[in-house]
Amino acid sequence: MIKKTLITSALAALLASNTSIASQEADELRQIIAEQQKVLALLEKRLDETDQKLNATADQMDINAEEGALSNTTIGGYGELHYNNYEDKDAEIDFHRFVLFFGHEFSDTVRFVSEFELEHSIAGEGQAGEIELEQAYVEVDINEGLNSKVGLFLIPVGIINETHEPPTFYGVERNGVEKNIIPATWWEAGVAFNYKPAGGVSIDGAVTSGLNVGDDFNIRNGRQKVAKAMAENLAYTGRVKYTAITGLELAATLQYQTDITQGGADDSFTASIDKADATLLEAHVIYQIDDFTVRALYARWDINGDEAKALGRDKQTGWYIEPSYQFTEKVGAFTRYAEHDNKAGNGSSTAVKSTSVGVNYYLHENVVLKADYEDIRVDIDGASDSSGFNLGFGYQF
Repeated sequence: MIKKTLITSALAALLASNTSIASQEADELRQIIAEQQKVLALLEKRLDETDQKLNATADQMDINAEEGALSNTTIGGYGELHYNNYEDKDAEIDFHRFVLFFGHEFSDTVRFVSEFELEHSIAGEGQAGEIELEQAYVEVDINEGLNSKVGLFLIPVGIINETHEPPTFYGVERNGVEKNIIPATWWEAGVAFNYKPAGGVSIDGAVTSGLNVGDDFNIRNGRQKVAKAMAENLAYTGRVKYTAITGLELAATLQYQTDITQGGADDSFTASIDKADATLLEAHVIYQIDDFTVRALYARWDINGDEAKALGRDKQTGWYIEPSYQFTEKVGAFTRYAEHDNKAGNGSSTAVKSTSVGVNYYLHENVVLKADYEDIRVDIDGASDSSGFNLGFGYQF
């Protein structure tokens, strides 16, 4: 009996021991599984964080790429509103120009430049305004001193033809010499180069479309504006500019066109002259000493052919001198005397003489209010003298 009890107790102890071991192993297994689940959860969390970071990086790269593209593109422009009141005309108010610039740098050496303009506020059939493309070219830097461009661009001539934003010049309207003789604003299509052989020296050259003055040899009306422009006879332009002395600009432009009528002279008159070749010479000086500046310009056309000579338009000349003084950074004043004659070859005085005085008030260096008074004396038969005042505002950005 005692032996049976001992055996039973031993079996019970062994069974309890085995049960305890199994329970302990199960606890350990559950603990291991729990720890592995924690590790898996941590790994999953880290994978999610990594995925989020990768997505954020990709998004930022897209943003940077877009910003990089936009940073290479520039937008600018200018505009001007004019009020004109002359004794021989009805008073007139006109938003004369609204211009937008668009540019883009393809690389450090290749860039695009354009200028899009609406004149007189509204364009269309029966309207006074025009929509014009004044510049659209690609410029390439060949080396540090030489670049070239191809497309539609402003002719390198005169003072205001290439730089004519309202805050950069005095007077509400652009001066009559550069408007009627040069004639600004003047653009053509072709190829050009700019070479800087030394500091302060710049040489420009261009081969472009040219003027088509028709049978009346009117220079300003001869601008074809690269609108299906006749190009039977091209124009060749060269300019030398010197700016090595502080405050001084000296420049001279020479243009030669093989036929300024684009072959039209034969149809209008006789076949005795088959070409009306023309040469434009322009020279100017700008000199600034502290707040005092003087601008002076001379321009002259010489046109060959009996047709132009018969009209007195074989020679067309103009010049002006304009001193100005900047009293403060806000206020500047000017006076100008100008003469231009589109029939200087007729042997008699047919000049238009203009005396102007006025003031610019700068709300900001890029925003200006203008006022001037102009007295015009005309020697042309049938034309009358006139005088009046102009008000305006302009901006650039």
